[in-house]
Amino acid sequence: MFRNLLRVAICAALAGALVWPAAAWNSYSHMSIGYVAYQKLTPRTRARVNQLLRLNPYYPKWEAMIPAGNSPADKDLMIFMIATSWPDQLRNDPDYHDDGPQGGNRPGGAEASRNIGYGDHLRHKYWHFVDLPFSQDGTALPAVPSPNAQTQIAAFRAALASSNSDDVKSYDLVWLLHIVGDVHQPLHCAARVRRGQPHGDAGGNFVKVCAPECTWTLHWYWDSPQGPNNAPIAEIIAASKQLPAAPKKAARIRQGSVWVAEGFRAAQQYVYAPPVGPDGGPYTLDANYTAAARALTLRQVALAGARLANLLNRELK
Repeated sequence: MFRNLLRVAICAALAGALVWPAAAWNSYSHMSIGYVAYQKLTPRTRARVNQLLRLNPYYPKWEAMIPAGNSPADKDLMIFMIATSWPDQLRNDPDYHDDGPQGGNRPGGAEASRNIGYGDHLRHKYWHFVDLPFSQDGTALPAVPSPNAQTQIAAFRAALASSNSDDVKSYDLVWLLHIVGDVHQPLHCAARVRRGQPHGDAGGNFVKVCAPECTWTLHWYWDSPQGPNNAPIAEIIAASKQLPAAPKKAARIRQGSVWVAEGFRAAQQYVYAPPVGPDGGPYTLDANYTAAARALTLRQVALAGARLANLLNRELK
């Protein structure tokens, strides 16, 4: 959803596997969101999505991950699920490079907002999140960098509804599959500002926690409570079938700004809650905290999948 968050991980697909870096929500959560969304796509939207994904330069890699013997429909589902992590897969691809300051985590220059399709070999790390700042000690709040996840969700969904080329629509589609999921992880929507850290904690990346190892960051922890990156896709599918249904009223909310505002509030209510304290830690996360984190994650995954499907059914042309 990053900024040097996670270790290089293996995303297994049944009997085959492909190694890529994991960031934002880990591949388990992104693929689970993809499973939920794919079930809710109309036949027309499914056919269009499948067509656009075939234009992605990684499509042959994704296809090779699907063992022989699966039906064409199951293959399309699995590829859709794998495609949700494409922006993270670029992190170790030497054909792509960081742009902007702070290791590419802040936008810089006109290229930061461009939308030119697969000819763009920038990683655009800053598209994964929107750091809405808040303070618990009265520290002045910094400006929110732009472009960010919220601006790009709006830009990409407009492009999908337009007469843009299929190359651009395919590129925008895989970004939307990813960042709609990202903004349903609260720490992709918030950064805590405090004395000595006036520009924020990078969405919890500067807060250390013990969960149980004390090498984790708060952001890293919230990326992964649903399951590990190396889970087989069959396991992810089975677990996704057990997710709670997203509330219908909440699933119908279409505004990306509302999704981000929800994440911002959830970060303050659930993420920066005891035993997480006012500074950089480390803090030992107790059973109550971890149970609440997992419950919220499962609700958010189901909600992100439903909203993603609604967006594509309504807007993809």
